[in-house]
Amino acid sequence: MEIIVFGATGGTGVHVVAQAREAGHHVTAVGRSANGNDVVADVLDPESIAPVIAGADAVVTAIGTRGRGPTTLQEDSTRSIVTAMKQSGVRRLIVVSNSGMTVDDQDTAVSRYLAKPVLRQVLKHPWADMAAMEEVVRSSGLDWTITRPPRLTNARRTGKFRTATGTNLRGGNNISRADLASLIITCLEDPETIGQSIAIGY
Repeated sequence: MEIIVFGATGGTGVHVVAQAREAGHHVTAVGRSANGNDVVADVLDPESIAPVIAGADAVVTAIGTRGRGPTTLQEDSTRSIVTAMKQSGVRRLIVVSNSGMTVDDQDTAVSRYLAKPVLRQVLKHPWADMAAMEEVVRSSGLDWTITRPPRLTNARRTGKFRTATGTNLRGGNNISRADLASLIITCLEDPETIGQSIAIGY
């Protein structure tokens, strides 16, 4: 499979690239600089990235924001990627979001009434950006999957994570970036994940 990865030098992206190549896929890492990337392109410019995406089987974006201030990076970059994918005729898209923004019947009382309200204030701006990004993805008309991790760590890959489709994952409070990457690789190869949001955790 020919896979294009945006955010390839970030904490999750490096694992996606490594594990996809380990699984036998051909991966192109795209970034704004040559530092660790195969291709240099401006992700906010669809005309710049469309030729890179052309001919691919799937696109993964693990672009993340830094800091807690106002930002539209994920919304804007994802909209640009979606536009470029449509121009290039590429349909499969997997994005990284988070599980903290949503509350449902799988949340514990502590999560629902204490942890998430606090985090919603602390991470107000980046979470608003992620929520807008999800809307771009869901309305794209592409074959999308949204992955929703909780708190990310730099622990090793275990392969022993749990997932939930369309809901939060009860008790799944953290996940390593390496195991999140494993989920992304699995989703690439599983058509049943198309049009789904998938929560992950231990």
